[in-house]
Amino acid sequence: MASVEEDFPRGGTAKKLTQGQTKVVRSEVDNLFQSSEQAETKKRKGEGKDAHKKTKRPKTGKGESLTLNAEAKCVEILHIKNLKEGTLMLGCVKDVTDFEVSVGLPCGMEGFLSIMNICDSYTKLLSEQLDSADTEEICSLQHLFYPGMVLRCVLAKLDVGKQGSLSIQLSINPKLVNKALTSSSLKAGMALSGCVESVEDHGYIVDIGINGTKAFLSKKAKENLPDELKVGQYLTSQVEGVKNDGRLVHLSVCPPTAARACAESQQGWNLANLLPGLLVKATIKKVTKHGLILEFLSSFTGQVDFLHMEPQQTSSYLEGNEVRACVLYVEPSTRLVGLSLRSFLVQPGTRLSHAPAAGERIGEVVKDCRMVAMHHMSGAVMELPDKTLAFVHKNHLKEPNNPSNENRSLAMTEHTCRILNFSPMDQIHFVSLRKSVVEKRFHRYHDIQAGQLVEGTVSVLIEHGMVVRLSSHIKGLVPRTHLSDILLKNPEKKYAEGMRIKCRVLSVDADKKNLYLTRKKALVESSLPLFLSFTDARPGLVSHGYIVCIKDFGCIVRFYNDVKGLVPLNELSSQPIINPEEIFYVGQVLKAKVLQCNPDKAKLVLSFKAAGEGDTEEVANPQFDCEVGQRLEARIQKKSVTGLEVAILPDEIRAVIPTMHLSDHLSNCPLLLESMQEGDTISNLICFSKNKQNIAISKKPTVRWSLEQGVFAKDFSEVTVGMQLIGWIKNIMPYGVFVEFPHGLVGLAPKSAMTEKFISSTAIGFQPGQTVMAKVTNLDEEKRRFLVTLKISEVICPEGDVQTRLINGLQERRAVTEMLAMRENSDLRQQLAALIVGRKLKLTVDTVDSGARFKSDDLAGATIIATEQQVMGVDLTPGQKVNAVILHVDILSSCVHVSILPKLVAKKKSLAEGSKYTATVQHVHQDFATISLGDTAQLTVIQTSSHLNEVFLSESDKLQAGMSLSVEVIEPSCQELQGLALVSWVFGSPKRQVTTFKSWTSSRGHCFGDVVRGKVRTVKPASIQVTLEDGSTGSVHVSEVLELEKVSPGSFPTSTVKVGSEITARVIGGREVSSHRFLPFSHPKFKYNIPELTLIPSKLDEKDFKPVTAREKITGYTVGEEITCFVSKFNPTKKTLEVATHPCVTMTVDLLGMITDPKHSCHPEKLFKIGQAVLAKVVGVTSAPHSCRLSLTGVHQLEKGGVTLGMVTNIHPQFGIQVKLPFGNMGTVAVTDLRDAYRPNPLDGYSKDKLLRCFLLGDQNGKWQLSLRPSRLYPQQSKPVKDLEVLSVDHLTAGQVIRGYVKSVGEHGVFIRLSTSITGRAQLQQCTKYMVKDNAVLSEHLTLNTLLTTKICSIDKEEGFVHLSLLPEDTGKPDVLSETPGLQLRPVGEETRTWDSKKRKKRTAPERVQKQLESHVTKKAKTDDNDSGVEVYFREEEDKREKEPKSNSVKVTPSPAGPSRLQVAAGFSWDAHLSSLKPALAAQEGDSSDGEDQDESKKPQKKSRHELQQEKKAAEKALVQRETELMDPSLRPQDGAAFERLLLASPNSSLLWLQYMAHHLQATQIEQARAVAERALKTISFREEQEKLNVWVALLNLENMYGSEESLKKVFERALQFCEPMPVYQQLADIYAKSNKTKEAEGLYKTMVKRFRQNKAVWLSYGTFLLQQGQSDGASVLLQRALKSLPTKESVDVIAKFAQLEFRYGDPEKGRTMFDKVLTSYPKRTDLWSVFLDLMFKHGSQKEVRALFDRVIALSVSVKKIKFFFKRYLEYEKKHGTPQTIQAVKEKAVEFVEAKGNEAAN
Repeated sequence: MASVEEDFPRGGTAKKLTQGQTKVVRSEVDNLFQSSEQAETKKRKGEGKDAHKKTKRPKTGKGESLTLNAEAKCVEILHIKNLKEGTLMLGCVKDVTDFEVSVGLPCGMEGFLSIMNICDSYTKLLSEQLDSADTEEICSLQHLFYPGMVLRCVLAKLDVGKQGSLSIQLSINPKLVNKALTSSSLKAGMALSGCVESVEDHGYIVDIGINGTKAFLSKKAKENLPDELKVGQYLTSQVEGVKNDGRLVHLSVCPPTAARACAESQQGWNLANLLPGLLVKATIKKVTKHGLILEFLSSFTGQVDFLHMEPQQTSSYLEGNEVRACVLYVEPSTRLVGLSLRSFLVQPGTRLSHAPAAGERIGEVVKDCRMVAMHHMSGAVMELPDKTLAFVHKNHLKEPNNPSNENRSLAMTEHTCRILNFSPMDQIHFVSLRKSVVEKRFHRYHDIQAGQLVEGTVSVLIEHGMVVRLSSHIKGLVPRTHLSDILLKNPEKKYAEGMRIKCRVLSVDADKKNLYLTRKKALVESSLPLFLSFTDARPGLVSHGYIVCIKDFGCIVRFYNDVKGLVPLNELSSQPIINPEEIFYVGQVLKAKVLQCNPDKAKLVLSFKAAGEGDTEEVANPQFDCEVGQRLEARIQKKSVTGLEVAILPDEIRAVIPTMHLSDHLSNCPLLLESMQEGDTISNLICFSKNKQNIAISKKPTVRWSLEQGVFAKDFSEVTVGMQLIGWIKNIMPYGVFVEFPHGLVGLAPKSAMTEKFISSTAIGFQPGQTVMAKVTNLDEEKRRFLVTLKISEVICPEGDVQTRLINGLQERRAVTEMLAMRENSDLRQQLAALIVGRKLKLTVDTVDSGARFKSDDLAGATIIATEQQVMGVDLTPGQKVNAVILHVDILSSCVHVSILPKLVAKKKSLAEGSKYTATVQHVHQDFATISLGDTAQLTVIQTSSHLNEVFLSESDKLQAGMSLSVEVIEPSCQELQGLALVSWVFGSPKRQVTTFKSWTSSRGHCFGDVVRGKVRTVKPASIQVTLEDGSTGSVHVSEVLELEKVSPGSFPTSTVKVGSEITARVIGGREVSSHRFLPFSHPKFKYNIPELTLIPSKLDEKDFKPVTAREKITGYTVGEEITCFVSKFNPTKKTLEVATHPCVTMTVDLLGMITDPKHSCHPEKLFKIGQAVLAKVVGVTSAPHSCRLSLTGVHQLEKGGVTLGMVTNIHPQFGIQVKLPFGNMGTVAVTDLRDAYRPNPLDGYSKDKLLRCFLLGDQNGKWQLSLRPSRLYPQQSKPVKDLEVLSVDHLTAGQVIRGYVKSVGEHGVFIRLSTSITGRAQLQQCTKYMVKDNAVLSEHLTLNTLLTTKICSIDKEEGFVHLSLLPEDTGKPDVLSETPGLQLRPVGEETRTWDSKKRKKRTAPERVQKQLESHVTKKAKTDDNDSGVEVYFREEEDKREKEPKSNSVKVTPSPAGPSRLQVAAGFSWDAHLSSLKPALAAQEGDSSDGEDQDESKKPQKKSRHELQQEKKAAEKALVQRETELMDPSLRPQDGAAFERLLLASPNSSLLWLQYMAHHLQATQIEQARAVAERALKTISFREEQEKLNVWVALLNLENMYGSEESLKKVFERALQFCEPMPVYQQLADIYAKSNKTKEAEGLYKTMVKRFRQNKAVWLSYGTFLLQQGQSDGASVLLQRALKSLPTKESVDVIAKFAQLEFRYGDPEKGRTMFDKVLTSYPKRTDLWSVFLDLMFKHGSQKEVRALFDRVIALSVSVKKIKFFFKRYLEYEKKHGTPQTIQAVKEKAVEFVEAKGNEAAN
């Protein structure tokens, strides 16, 4: 080898490799005799490939050709991007369909084997069968392949999908797989793959793909294959013999369980013909972090990546080790050979599992995963919570566009991942950490619910329907009848492959992966409730269903899942129908009303007739088609960093709002995104782009203005040079910026046309998403491109642009503040939201640094700071009180910026319009700055940029605190700025001057009060559009058309004006340029572009015409006043109605203020039409903020005794129902006021948001007390009241029987609610006739709101107390505890006296025995009230008091229930001991065998009283003895029944189960013992791991003693599945050792040290075993192995433990030597010295012990430790030594102390 490398050195220039490629040097010499130039040329080819090359040098006889492959520098997995056509791979079949086989490939890849790529003979057979139209003989792919089958395949083609994804097309055609083999290279023993070419009489011709070679497989040689082989069948066979120079080959099929022979170098394998699947013997050449480099077949080099190393043996792979490997893949062009060491590929006969053993988990989201290893070139290994490993490909560690940060991923303690796939070749799950994948809506069938609306892509049309794909591996079927509302004859005309469609889920079976969808428009767009189960189909509900079957007796209608019902013949229509098939058809969608529903029996009766007779069906809204430029309202569905996914209302059309499109101010965009939540509704949106994929919406006011004013181009053809457009920065490139415009147009602003000044880099100017104004400068018609300029000097801003943008930006910030304050429900945020710039605060100085920090009692938790500039010249000390003025409030960080400068805190001076000041910038925050105006102490806010296109190229250009500005006041107090002044400002050179007041007022337009003429252009219900004489457009609000006196309720004023008519109008205000917001008069000199007009004659003629503000209008209303309003809009989500009384006054009416009948709650919008005039009453007026609450019901306040509507907000069992009332009121309905006849469960039938008619009983502390009794709501129509309303105690009388609800059960009795204000009490003795010790039994049976009948015993009217009785004799109802077993009756009459005297009298029997007797008898009496046990107790007391036998106690005669009741499950009967007390029972049982006993039992009356007394005492004694036995925990049960009784009490006690097993084994009942063990394993909770392990160990012991080796093995394997493997192995090894099965124990220990090599206890256990067997040498060898396997830090402890074992079981001298060696190396291990000393005490001589002590006390360790050893030394000498030795130890101690003292002194 050395000479070869010297003669043919590796050469060539190494190319510089890109990142991610490994530098690999390869030398390729094909012929020893070729010229050196050719050799070098060959060497240079393919040198820059990114795969890893390996070296090999096979000798192939005559040619002496030499082929080498260099070893890889770094091992990585096989990536799909590195695959090349011709790569040979081993694959495993995952799934087989009609035309394709899905094959799992190494490293998690997946390929597809087409039906055309099997072999030539199968393809030919297919063609013949297709031509003959006879498919009977053809063999389908399902017969040729099965999941788990291992194939050799070749990469035939790499297809690129639509999204750029790669699809691997495979082939198993032998001509491609065995392409490199020739007839001369075939040798006996080779393992080849091929396909059956033809079936002959005595065998099969097999196609092995070698020209000129015929391969024959005789039928005798295929004995192991059970079925007949078919043409195309894939085989892996072995070459038995080669004849005629390779022209004829005999094959045999190896049995799958037989050992596959390893490929030998003599068989002539080389890199060209090496095949995957071959087994080779290899030597580990190099071990790397990411895998192994192996050398095999003498000189080949291959790699093993970490996925194909045995996980349990990773640490045992050492350089030079011999291993068996399987060739996994071969890449001929780069000579990359991949190998696998996994047992399922290397061990013969192992069948691959195509699915994981734990079950299908694809799509599952797994939390709390841990990253255990990072392989930078490949990916990462994760450990899931169940300890299984999974792999993350490096592409799935991050989002596609994010930079990789592998160290950060590795450092994270927990990850959440989604399982993507299971790789059968690697036997591991592949997972993804991408957030977008983890959060995907549908990833498996379990994520989909019936009734959901879903979007999918049409996959294929088949005979019985259409397959729709919802995601990469979720597909559903739309049955043929559900493709449309009618049956389609040609569905392919309507649906094309790849089309996106919207469907509704009919049913889903996640386990079977069956998903059925519908495209029926009536079902997809249905707004009716969905019946997903029979419980949803409540009587009275109406839903859409479809007919599945038509019979003579009616139609069967199906809904969702398996919910279906019958529509009987008489309910099909109001007209009689004889033959339903003539009227209806299968698949027809109809409304059906539920008449009856029985969910238990799954029966449903429906009606078409009743559904038709209900409310008339709504007129279907026309299909909402969103157009660019259309103003929209949408609801947020999903929020992400990139933007919002919304549903356009009302049709729920999906659209997106990019984050940068939320505002013109980029600093406001993230704030708005933060404040918005899913479910919120956003208005003032506009569509700016629309395509097949999505609809894009913007909230930028400037973009909205441009689209509404027509300042845009729809297409490139409309773009002209000089045109000015509003757009936004899309992308920034080094040569310029791309500007996007509505309708998807994009123009380029070159670097030179971006700003007035020269810019060195485009990155320092504009920001992505910034709104800009662009002017078109160049057009390229051919390429449809255009250039634009963004220079401020070349574009003209809209009039009033600066002020409008300022107002919009500040209002957006205000909206964010209010939303956050409202959402968080935080007092601090609400307080911060109320703060405005310029407001003064009283603060306390907290700390003083360069600036100052303050605190305030009113703003606890807020950070209040002032910069150094804002405290300049003011001396501050902590604790000082100061006045401050607010500069800026940041609600997100709860930070308030203030100033305490005297000139700002001083009294404010008024501002005059048009006055000029020198202003100072006090604070700058992003796009806005706070300035102070001269010495007026007035603050206001301005924008930091004066133009849309303005950019700041340096920090000095930006506004900074302390700068001076020249400002002019436009408006002294602007309402939109919260009362701050609106100003124009100049900074620096005149070029930067903002649009000043002069230029603003000189713009064209209309002023307030102007009278204008025009023509009506359009008439809408709420407004009229007018074209004025100068060509501009004006608007007339519906409230400004007619005089209010002439407007009648319900009329539409705009309908009186006709389109085209000439009108005279007056300007009363205007619309804001970009937001169309009405501005009444806040800018009197402003000339509006869109004037707001009035047509009311009185206003036209008015000379002194003054504007009216919204504030003045609202404050002019009085509570109770009736005003005329006009309907503006209905909000279906909040169910509120917006009405307007003036163009600037809009008010909201909630649902309860709109309707008086609950029937109208579903569709209240039907009552009100847009533009309609309605009469409203003013409910209330608030000043801050200025708003007004209205009522459309004709009532403006609630009055006692009235009836109103209410909405259920909460249901509380204790207090009743909480109800929201109109006008912001709240009320409560008590359970006694729900109905006139009480029900057992009073609150059933009420749910949240349900509307109710309520009677107002009265108002208490602002809360109304309500009643739902029909007698209150409908006094004329009500039926007789069963349960009267009790208003006071005076209405009650003693002896009256009344019903009520349980309020509570306490120590003092049961409290019963008789009415809202009256609660009665029944004492415990008045509740039941049974004896109850405490209220616990009553609490259990009398739960809250239990309905009870009670009798009034007495009434204390002064205190208001009502005393009740629940006893049956008072109420006539059963006892409240009548169904409770095991209770004793309370004694009455004589018994009561007996009971009382017994309490007073000292008991003769011991107290404990009496209690046991009583408790036992009480426990057993479960079915009968007249319990004989109670009788025994009282009879005994009677005898003691020397009473006569006849008394008022319970009778002696037993009840028929006696025998069955006293038979206890534990297998014994109390009857045996009490037989003397129950003569009748004894007679019934017939136990007696002699006639005398029977005679005695028949005549008990002849016994004397003394005999009766003796028998009774004997029975009692036996009873007490038996009870004592049962109570004794140490007494072991003697029979099976006793064990069963104990196990009922302690099912998780392994000790009881083991005793039960031992009980059976003593009786040699082996099978019963096994059965008990199996029961124990099923019964014991899975949490009790130790208890379960105890049972497994017992079962192993049982099988070892009484079972066979086979049965023991089976139990052991089962135990390993259910328990931690290590303890199970250990226990079985101990069992073997104890039963002297040395051979089996040793074999098991060998397995253990391989499997648990990292576990120290395993090595010690094995060492103990060997030493106990006398194998000291074996223990020494084992110690060396343990030291290699275990971590280095464990070495000392392991050696010490082995040394101890030598002392105990082996040679003490050897143990002493081991300790000496260890302690010589680690002298400071005092713990080991202590152990050594203890062992030497037992096994060493006194001389040796003393020598050891002398060594210890000379150690250089802490004084405290030496002191401990001196004590031990002294104790030892006192015990074993002489006075002289004791004195010697003391002297040594003194010397030690003195030496230490000298050291300290020095």
